[in-house]
Amino acid sequence: CCYIPAWFGVIATIITGLITYEISLASNTSRSILSTLSNIFSTDEQEKQLLDSKNERSNSGMLIPVCCALYGMGAMAIIPAHLMRSVGGGFDNESVAMAAMLLTFYSWTRSLREDDEKSYLFGILTGFSYFYMAATWGGYVFVLNMIGMHAGLLVLLGRFSTKVYNAYSLFYVIGTLLAIQVPVVGLAPLKSLEQLGAFLVFIGFQVLQFCEVQVRKKKLKALDVMKFRLQIFVFTALTGIAVLVLFAPSGYFGPISSRVRGLFVKHTKTGNPLVDSVAEHQPAKANSYFQYLRTFCFIAPTGFALVLAHFGDSPSFVAVYGLTAYFFSHKMVRLILFLAPAASILGGVALGRLSAWSLKQFFDVDKDSSNDIAALQEKKGTKGRKKSKTADKNMAASRNKSSTSAPQTDGRTLSLAKRMLAILLTILTLKTWSGFHTYCWGIAHHLSVPTIIQTGQTRNGDTIKVDDYREAYWWIRDNTPQDSRIMAWWDYGYQITAIANRTTVADGNTWNHEHIALLARVLTGPLDEGYDIARHLADYVLVWAGGGGDDVAKSPHLARIANSVYRSMCPDDPVCQSFGFVSTQGSRKPSNQMRDSLVYNLVMNRLKEGVEVDPTKFKEVHRTKYGKVRVYKIIGVDQESKRWGADPKNRACDVKGGWFCRGQYSPALMPFLSEGKDFAQLEDFNKRKGGEDSEYQKKYMKEMHEREIRKKKQKETAKARAKARAEL
Repeated sequence: CCYIPAWFGVIATIITGLITYEISLASNTSRSILSTLSNIFSTDEQEKQLLDSKNERSNSGMLIPVCCALYGMGAMAIIPAHLMRSVGGGFDNESVAMAAMLLTFYSWTRSLREDDEKSYLFGILTGFSYFYMAATWGGYVFVLNMIGMHAGLLVLLGRFSTKVYNAYSLFYVIGTLLAIQVPVVGLAPLKSLEQLGAFLVFIGFQVLQFCEVQVRKKKLKALDVMKFRLQIFVFTALTGIAVLVLFAPSGYFGPISSRVRGLFVKHTKTGNPLVDSVAEHQPAKANSYFQYLRTFCFIAPTGFALVLAHFGDSPSFVAVYGLTAYFFSHKMVRLILFLAPAASILGGVALGRLSAWSLKQFFDVDKDSSNDIAALQEKKGTKGRKKSKTADKNMAASRNKSSTSAPQTDGRTLSLAKRMLAILLTILTLKTWSGFHTYCWGIAHHLSVPTIIQTGQTRNGDTIKVDDYREAYWWIRDNTPQDSRIMAWWDYGYQITAIANRTTVADGNTWNHEHIALLARVLTGPLDEGYDIARHLADYVLVWAGGGGDDVAKSPHLARIANSVYRSMCPDDPVCQSFGFVSTQGSRKPSNQMRDSLVYNLVMNRLKEGVEVDPTKFKEVHRTKYGKVRVYKIIGVDQESKRWGADPKNRACDVKGGWFCRGQYSPALMPFLSEGKDFAQLEDFNKRKGGEDSEYQKKYMKEMHEREIRKKKQKETAKARAKARAEL
């Protein structure tokens, strides 16, 4: 299990090399972006002649694509943006999904190879790869839209053909039919607005292909072709509008999720406090790119320019992918992961073409120079055979010799200059790569350090190893019954499941907003109320303590999440300003609401004066060596609720006898659940929002915006004070 991320990292690296190879082939790079744009309205014959003439001039062989592929693989193998999801022992869904995503992208680019009439059959592999991606990670939506966007771009560039049609149709039909079999995906590809774009491209392709077939069959003239296409597209558009009018009122179409919507709006203003609370959803800063891409921050743009100069159907995909990945990573720092393959491929193109050119200076004689030398040798041979001719002819031959010596000298000088330049560029490339390699190894060492085992310093300055988190999980594994349920904030859910081997109330799968809000209510609500709910859900409660990013520090986020469903938590206060720390006389003290909360009392139990948990409700059964984790046993667990939840009959399966079965709440919790109101996403037009929901969203957005302004002013004030003190 520990090596799974590394294994899939190797697979992703190899596929990155294959993509780089594919987009660097001479047959796939026979145009430039300018020639492509200028030939959008050209006839097929005109374009064919242009490409043939270009291919005659382009005879790069296999050297360029092989060099590009090697550099692309080398970069992907060690680039920090990829290392953060491919380090052994650091498993996450993305660790497997990156290989699936890249296999889908390679299959798509391979299906567009221009010198292979049957390449569209790779569209079948594209569909199967997409299915694997959909079964692996929610990022399958990005993959679907990338291919759909590129297919649409090919149409706009005048590159629509039967091959492109077959490749995309095979991908979409096979991929969609398989993806909807995944329970968590369902019919989303045909209902969600996030995924309908690819479906519309598919419909558009069917219309375009129908038009092309009819045009060839009826042998229509240019004007008739335009009229015919216009009629077909008008009919299709009207049909689409009719379908939209018919299905939209029924709530068939799903909204754009908050996670996706967050990619197009400023952080902390998505309208969803759960999404806004995740640190990885913050926008990337300039130093983040340099940290995770390093040298390739500068090399990749050069490769992008070279892709535009050596353009084609397959290279255009990487250009679109690179721009899209950069845009989304700028909105969410977590998505710099998407930039790892793009930067590696584009950087590989730049370094590969540079190295190939340098090698050709030593192993490939310049064409012009060879022609000059051959001509000179021919003249010398002719002169030798005509020694018996007259003196005038000898003088003419002598003049010819003098006239050919200049081109020979110029050719050798140019060749020598190119070789010197090649040597300098090779040295520069190797030095740059060496620095990049050294940096990546340092990052790899840093990433290899277990995240739950940290180093720290005591007050005496001694360096210690803080192993509290693993110690707590192992204690739970060794000292609690196997059917125990552990309540903890969802951040640690996966760790508890994997290391402690116990069921958690919530984990990193945060799709169920209302369930996370219930957990947040338990932790941030009054202690007695939290106990009344917790005894029906769990047997133990685990909290992170010890300062820093402990549960008390996170609790204001929890309060906002709880309040998004249970509005009585912070009445008329969407951002729960009443829950948090209050600055008084230079010190920060908890507000009354925070001091009364369950999470504050469990974390600060017997550490703060006057804070002590009722022993008839919670019993502390374990506290780690340095106090980073505290585990409490819930006294008086409702056994009837526990039996009800464990009974398979009380689980809701997607199909009868299926493996995807969701747990249900015990009937004893219904009085608490009835107080909540399902969170209405800002963008969910299918839900009938009342005035209360609209007012809540407006107030939340306004107060979060004002909160950001206050934070910015506080930082500026702190900087000004620090500067003033330094000047004094």
